[in-house]
Amino acid sequence: MDRLACYDCGETYPFGEAARCSCGEPLWFETDPDAVSWPDTGGRGAEAGAAGHDSLWRYESVLPAATPVGLAAAAGGTPLLRAPSIEPADGPRLHLKLEGTNPTGSFKDRGTAVGIGRLDGPIGTVSHGNMALSVAAHAAADGREAVILVAEDTPDSRLAMIAQHDPHLFRVRGDYGRLYEDTLERDLGVAFLNSDSPLRVAGQKTVAYEICEAFRPDAPDAIVLPVSSGGQASGVWKALRELRAAGLIEAVPRIYLAQAARCDPIARAFRRGAARVEPVTGEPTAAVSINNADPPSGNRALAAVEATDGAVASVSEDALLAETDRLAADAGISVEPSCAVATAAVRDLTESGDLGRDEDIAVILTGSGYKYGTPGAGTPSVREIDREDVPAAVRELST
Repeated sequence: MDRLACYDCGETYPFGEAARCSCGEPLWFETDPDAVSWPDTGGRGAEAGAAGHDSLWRYESVLPAATPVGLAAAAGGTPLLRAPSIEPADGPRLHLKLEGTNPTGSFKDRGTAVGIGRLDGPIGTVSHGNMALSVAAHAAADGREAVILVAEDTPDSRLAMIAQHDPHLFRVRGDYGRLYEDTLERDLGVAFLNSDSPLRVAGQKTVAYEICEAFRPDAPDAIVLPVSSGGQASGVWKALRELRAAGLIEAVPRIYLAQAARCDPIARAFRRGAARVEPVTGEPTAAVSINNADPPSGNRALAAVEATDGAVASVSEDALLAETDRLAADAGISVEPSCAVATAAVRDLTESGDLGRDEDIAVILTGSGYKYGTPGAGTPSVREIDREDVPAAVRELST
């Protein structure tokens, strides 16, 4: 599996020859249809999938890397849970894919693991959050150097979490958005695993393999996920194309993407009926992990939505903060606000009729809220009491 292809014009390249297609669009790995099959252990059904199964390497035959050892071998295989407590009234059945259970707490471990399995030498990334933490941790586990380029305004709390893995950590002044292109265009002696690199997309497609395997012989009616750069959405679409071409699913689930309204370039393009995503001037949002005003795979993510008859939803700041709290209080799941946009979007999409009330919907919750804290909408409810008053206070709860 050494050829890359453009989803848009179909041009192909040997791996390593080009970072992007000559038409300007991103590339992904070609996959031999004969290599696409379910692992011998068989499907477990949507409910049994709650236990997770193995790791993403159960799909090694469709990945451009061999199974590595160490931390990278543990990526994927995340739980898929039915969540009736947060389902809309008379709404669709929700199945939550908990990507926060990956080794460093986010879906980014899938792409990093495949990069570790394929590349030699030092690796790097342009990120100030989940991807930076993932690359730093996996490089440390594999005994490699890591180069992490973060934005000038990255909070010290995030830097401390990344720095514990001892990477070469650079806080960069200037046009941080341009760094993505810089690391693609220049030979820096470091392999950069950026947001939508072909290796990263290959790893991230396995989340859709896991979802569809859990539902086999059927598939969910739709998959809902947050979107930032468009790399994860690209991976989901790539997996569904492969599974359909191999005859492993009959109908392709519709893809629905969710963005924070304060920074929603893909949603704006969808509402305009455009085929291309234009950069926007985003505003600060609590959904920092998806605050991407110029997504490098935005056009590809938009194409995924259009090809599957999906949609792109924008979620207000108040709604995504309230949803962060609701997931924790009603479902027991702590997520980043960047993830909460997905379940918040489900309610809007149900009310609009995009999601049917008797459908099965897989929602990808991309990262844990335990790492960075979860700035929800409300003030924590805490009572200050003396030790001797504890018995009486507890008894009050049952009266």
